Amino acid sequence: MPIHVLSAQLASQIAAGEVVERPSSVVKELVENAIDAGASVVNVDVRGGGRQLIQVADDGCGIPAAEIETAFLRHATSKLTTSDDLKAIHTLGFRGEALAAIAAVSQVTVVSRTAEETTGTRLTLDGGHITAQDNVGAPQGTVIAVEQLFYNIPARLKFLKSVNTEKRLIDEFVTRYALAYPNIRFRLVHDNRISFQTSGNGRVPDVLVAIYGPDTARQLLPLAEEQGSEGENVTPAPLYPSALAEKPIAVTGYVGPPSLHWANRSHITLFVNGRAIRDNSLTYAVIQAYHTLLPTGRYPLGIIFIQVPPEDVDVNVHPAKTEVRFHRANSVFGAVQRAVRQTLVADSPIRSMTAWQVGSSTEATSPGWAGQLDPQAFARREEDAQPGLGLDWSRQGSDDWTETSPTPTPPPQPNLGGERLPIMRVVGQVGAAYIITEGPDGMFLIDQHAAHERILYEQFMAQWAKNAIVSQSLMAGTAVHLSPPQATLLEEHLHTLGQIGFQVEPFGPNAFMVRAIPAILAKQDPAQVLLTVVEDLERGDAPLQGKIEDRIILRVCKSAAVKAGQTLSQREMEAMIQQLEACHSPHTCPHGRPTLIHLSVAQLARQFGRI
Repeated sequence: MPIHVLSAQLASQIAAGEVVERPSSVVKELVENAIDAGASVVNVDVRGGGRQLIQVADDGCGIPAAEIETAFLRHATSKLTTSDDLKAIHTLGFRGEALAAIAAVSQVTVVSRTAEETTGTRLTLDGGHITAQDNVGAPQGTVIAVEQLFYNIPARLKFLKSVNTEKRLIDEFVTRYALAYPNIRFRLVHDNRISFQTSGNGRVPDVLVAIYGPDTARQLLPLAEEQGSEGENVTPAPLYPSALAEKPIAVTGYVGPPSLHWANRSHITLFVNGRAIRDNSLTYAVIQAYHTLLPTGRYPLGIIFIQVPPEDVDVNVHPAKTEVRFHRANSVFGAVQRAVRQTLVADSPIRSMTAWQVGSSTEATSPGWAGQLDPQAFARREEDAQPGLGLDWSRQGSDDWTETSPTPTPPPQPNLGGERLPIMRVVGQVGAAYIITEGPDGMFLIDQHAAHERILYEQFMAQWAKNAIVSQSLMAGTAVHLSPPQATLLEEHLHTLGQIGFQVEPFGPNAFMVRAIPAILAKQDPAQVLLTVVEDLERGDAPLQGKIEDRIILRVCKSAAVKAGQTLSQREMEAMIQQLEACHSPHTCPHGRPTLIHLSVAQLARQFGRI
């Protein structure tokens, strides 16, 4: 094939792929343009996850009528004039590629008016070609509507994620910039329903409440050194170059106390000079500041604002402008780590016990783990009642146990543990975490948490297969506030949660009311249970967990299982061992961790030098 020059249209579509990867990329570019235009109000309207429509309206300076066509040409920008301007970039956009890239892969309508003009200008483009231009009445500012995204690139359209996934990505971006610019009133609407909005009063704490809810926002610790007029901690506005000369690196923001942690790093948000970025090194600096303060595999919440002289950071690394390079990377890393660590050491409050924790720890008749139900209820239940999911020690000596509670028959599972367990006699407990038993050929050391998790999992799976999950209704519903991305994710799986014993209803923007939970969780905080499930949903698919229902059930069983450190009575240990013997795969917990260690009589004899 001979070498030839690509057509301008094809070249524009190829270049658009670097800037416009998905609907959230369009929202990002248009919102950044609105911020650069000095807007005080930014309204984002999305339909069909961005496939059908993305409309961004602002009250900024507007685009002059004589320049509106030029704005959609490649490499057309008002933010740079010479190469020297690249050395110190003060705006979010500067490459002059976004509008041309968006127009090349969609149908665009823009209406804009400046303060000096009496009428606005409307321009319509289809696949990058101008189709109409006329004068219209319009307020000052710009409205850009992007319709039928990727309609002329079927391959890109085919590989977009689900509507809810694209909505979550848009939510994440808008909420991040609402934090960076609290003086701008943001409003995000999905399919004619308001998903997120801020007041634009300049107070970061109010934005935090809108995103995370009052309970989480109340726990956050400010890194800011400046004090507001009423003594409240606030995140300072972007510093001017004169102030930067006095303090080259300024780190402000908010972090969560060690008691507030998550299953992944997505809750660490970084900003450099007002720009949201992704930087593995700085994310690690935040995590490292929590060294020894968080459980293994858990990550903190952090909103970190970094101010450095513009000439000390290179934002022209990638067309998406989310990656940057620092002239003094080690200094920035150290400044972030010190700021977070000092705040945790000096200001982290003492973790108090919640009402749920107090209730669990003061239970007089039960350690609060046996299915999270009253132990005496097992002895009182009628023959036709639904058996509980906990450890029912009342079955000892009962001849009709098989009839009232048959051995669970879950879906086929991989045989990870070999044969069934032999009949064992409970000897005692060691370290409040392991049960010692005696079998026909030696002794067994059983992890009580892993064993109980296996028991609950198989019973839960058996009941779920029969659509017979036991649900515990709450006398008063519990309200849970989530961030916009989490709310969108939970809405997607409300039906699935209903199938396994949860009853959760929408309760206002990004809020939900928990009406019922699985019976084995009856003693636990419903809000915390739901948040834990949402965390697992955020992680995505894991190996050997193809179904979302299985993953949620795993989390429910893990939450309900007896924990290490809980002292068990002889009757409780015997009930656990008897139900573990009946399990289909008793040698491992649902996550694959061993439930027991076997020490044969011959091994013991060798250890004592008898053979």
